[in-house]
Amino acid sequence: MCHVRQCKLALALLVLATGWWLQPCRASQAAAPRSGEPSDPKAHKTYQTGIEWERQGNQALAIESYRKANAQDGGHCGQCLRRAHDIALSIGDFKTAEAVLKDWLPAVNTDPARATLHFQIGVALEREGMGAKGDKQRGCFEKSLDEFRTALSLDPTVVGSHFGMGIDLAYLHQDDAARGEFRAFLDGDKNDEAADARAARFLNRLELARSRMAPAFTLTTLDGQHISMDKLAGKVVLIDFWATWCGPCREALPHIRRIAQKFAGQPFVVLSVSLDNDASKWKDFVAKNEMTWFQYRDGGFEGPMAKMFSVDAIPATFSIDADGVLEDQHVGDENIEGKLKKMIAHAAETENAKPAPPAASQAEGSGN
Repeated sequence: MCHVRQCKLALALLVLATGWWLQPCRASQAAAPRSGEPSDPKAHKTYQTGIEWERQGNQALAIESYRKANAQDGGHCGQCLRRAHDIALSIGDFKTAEAVLKDWLPAVNTDPARATLHFQIGVALEREGMGAKGDKQRGCFEKSLDEFRTALSLDPTVVGSHFGMGIDLAYLHQDDAARGEFRAFLDGDKNDEAADARAARFLNRLELARSRMAPAFTLTTLDGQHISMDKLAGKVVLIDFWATWCGPCREALPHIRRIAQKFAGQPFVVLSVSLDNDASKWKDFVAKNEMTWFQYRDGGFEGPMAKMFSVDAIPATFSIDADGVLEDQHVGDENIEGKLKKMIAHAAETENAKPAPPAASQAEGSGN
């Protein structure tokens, strides 16, 4: 398996100019602060230390340094808090993400900015609740609801709060209220096709809002096809994260190809997501190896798909059932074909059980 740091090290010969792993004291060579960075010299030095910890993959110390730098700067360092928040989310530390956002609140002085922070706090609490149980879970969802309501009271245009409230209320089994929030989101949102599709599905099948759903991604494949997670509803999806420079990924390629061929023509889709930076090399490899299923290049571990699925090592594969529910990650799982076979069979049975659409009337069929 290629871990993030190990695989990036394989690319080091191509990017020696960065050289950060050879300069453990680089933080002391602080440059002039840029916009949003701490202006206090001591705070800026701590901020640079945070950057070094982040580059070395020590997320906990990076977060600690960024929060310390913000405090040293009088609580006005937006970049410190943004970095700390993003890292906390990426490692699933939602409690810390919430704390960082609350640190940020005193530094903003407009209602729209405060609304955005309250919305983000609501998201962090909601995600924390999804991993909790019992009273703790209920408490997270109730607090999340309060944050979303506060966001809307400050800025009614933050319509994503309605979506978040729909999720919270579904988990709290307040089903009618949950449907009302999903309707409000659909009435107000005009910009997010993937979220709209998901809200519509939750509205019709509220139990899905209480499931561990795959991220609602939208992308354009190598052959120009526009696909999204929710447009693939009814099909089992296998997402394979890989790269041309990853040896274990290349070794796994025949297995992925065999799966794609074995289940061709069934309610099943394979999507390979490349973390290659070099687009030409990726395209050449795909063509040479006859990778005829869906192909997409994410560009690295910081790419949107890799972040959505919290991928920090490759090869990594995820299976998603026909309802869009995310199954466990499979890394080197020899039994994956058997699991996919059962999921695909269930998807086919569900599709066949659907009532046929009403036949057109004779008048409609005659064209008269």
